[in-house]
Amino acid sequence: MKDFSRIALLSGLCLFLCACSGAQVKQYRVRVLQEYPHQRDAYTQGLFFHDGRLLETTGQYGSSSLRTVELESGKPLTLQRFAQKYFGEGSVILGNTLYILTWTNQVAFRYNAQTLRYESTVPYRREGWGLTTDGRQLIASDGSANLYFMDADLKLLRRQPVTLEGRPLRNLNELEWIDGKVWANVYLTDTIVIIHPATGKVEAVIDCTGLLPEGLRNADTDVLNGIARDEDGNIYLTGKNWPKLYRIELVKK
Repeated sequence: MKDFSRIALLSGLCLFLCACSGAQVKQYRVRVLQEYPHQRDAYTQGLFFHDGRLLETTGQYGSSSLRTVELESGKPLTLQRFAQKYFGEGSVILGNTLYILTWTNQVAFRYNAQTLRYESTVPYRREGWGLTTDGRQLIASDGSANLYFMDADLKLLRRQPVTLEGRPLRNLNELEWIDGKVWANVYLTDTIVIIHPATGKVEAVIDCTGLLPEGLRNADTDVLNGIARDEDGNIYLTGKNWPKLYRIELVKK
């Protein structure tokens, strides 16, 4: 995912910030409640809890992986690496199947949700970015201003354009389903948006600026990416190659 020119990035950010100025969209910042270690080698693409386990998929050619992670230490309890040709992306469990997207390989992987054993590779004709579920269907992003709702066989049910104050909002990345809404990282920003799944309208913008302190960043530190909610309703955020994972709460701006 993902190389953009500096000019394109700055232009996109300007448009994004202008769109956020509308009074109808709720504005939040984050407050850190607790911090945990996170592996610096984890280029986080998918992050979610299931049956008490924290699962993470990571990207980059040659180092993409599926992990179960011990929250307190940040260390992988299990780790399965993908073949070097695959760039791992978003992931989620629906029913008895764990789904993992790939970026441009045009395939998705299916694993047994309990044993985490590989089951099959299936065609997936869009770019793979984020993936979540509402418990009935899969919801995916591809870096565009669209969300894709799919059945358990990855068949497209509907495409939902996403707008912020009437403008298409591109670069939707890692996804999480929280309280009937889709939370999405906006790639290359410190922003998360909350999207109504039926209308595609952004109902809230979460400013995560400064979540990872400058003193913890190094040359490999990449962007905010990774949203997970546990069974108790706690929300966790991290980023690509971040040394920390944070349990947070929202505060109105």
